[in-house]
Amino acid sequence: MITFENTEIAFKSKTDSDLVRAYWLFKIIGYPLVVKLGKWFTEIALKLKLPIDGIIKKTIFKQFCGGININDCESKIKELNDYKIGTILDYSVEGKTEESDFEKTTQEIISTIIKAKGNPAIPFAVFKVTGIASFNILEKANSIHNELNEQEKKSYLGIIQRVERICLKAYENNVPVFIDAEESWIQDSIDRITLAMIRKFNKEQAIVFNTLQMYRHDRIDFLKKLIEEARIGNYHYGIKLVRGAYMEKERDRAVLMGYTSPIQKTKNDSDEDYNHALEIICQNIDCLALCAGTHNEESSLYLSQLIEKNNINKNSKSIYFAQLLGMSDHISYNLAELNYNVAKYVPYGPIKEVLPYLLRRADENTSVAGQTSRELSLLSIEKNRRKK
Repeated sequence: MITFENTEIAFKSKTDSDLVRAYWLFKIIGYPLVVKLGKWFTEIALKLKLPIDGIIKKTIFKQFCGGININDCESKIKELNDYKIGTILDYSVEGKTEESDFEKTTQEIISTIIKAKGNPAIPFAVFKVTGIASFNILEKANSIHNELNEQEKKSYLGIIQRVERICLKAYENNVPVFIDAEESWIQDSIDRITLAMIRKFNKEQAIVFNTLQMYRHDRIDFLKKLIEEARIGNYHYGIKLVRGAYMEKERDRAVLMGYTSPIQKTKNDSDEDYNHALEIICQNIDCLALCAGTHNEESSLYLSQLIEKNNINKNSKSIYFAQLLGMSDHISYNLAELNYNVAKYVPYGPIKEVLPYLLRRADENTSVAGQTSRELSLLSIEKNRRKK
């Protein structure tokens, strides 16, 4: 029987000082005004080149990141593996615009694939297309009706070539790779590029995974279509299923530009579509592979029930659960204890470079109803249990 209430299992890898640090961090994150002021101070401090790296590294960086480079993540990889949890190394440097930076990031992603080769402790690699591509080019190419000029065509071809180099390396080293979902106004570009890679590299098994954001109201139909196409094309389709991370931005842009928002009207609609997608995927697991990226207890429990209902071996590499490092350990560790396949996203990179990621984590924890209070409640229970 699965329960996510067992805090002894959830936090067995954490020292008492780890619990205290996490508790106060989530306590602070629970106050939106404090988060807003903290972001403002951090940005000012960076501009003034104040020595704040040490503070960040000991607090929010330590909670949510594995290290400043791949080698620095080694201890976190081992720690997670000791508790039967895999690591997904996520190079979380954002906001680059130069071709030289795109190439550097491409090489770094390939390094994570090489690190994962033959290593069961690192079951997947991952990247964001905007980490290796111009956002503006992806946006212009999003509509097939937009005509790219010659320079834009050259840039777009460069994007495809970098994605293909990554996917080829994943194929050659037998390391599945996730291509993350992004804003809806560049997602069609990403979906087209990803589908081309899936058709090329997923003939025998799912190597390339696309990401579906279920807070979009059109994704169930999209899922059904891609399954139909996978069967006709005789290839496997890898799916990372998430709820989504750009809700406010999506809604604001839709209002500003006068089009219908792609986002579900309510959170309940997102939850229902997420669970419906889990049903569809489990019913078609012969041609699919799934990584359920979720911090939702109900969806995690429901997937475990669907695995049993559809006679899928819980050890099947076709289904993984995944959560972010530093969050929802009560889900990750309790599922791993029961021998389900579980992995943690482990972001890494130079502290100043991953700061946008870390600030987004703080924002998301503040905005997701119940997330921070749930973390605090579980941490409090475990702290009290250890005192007895």
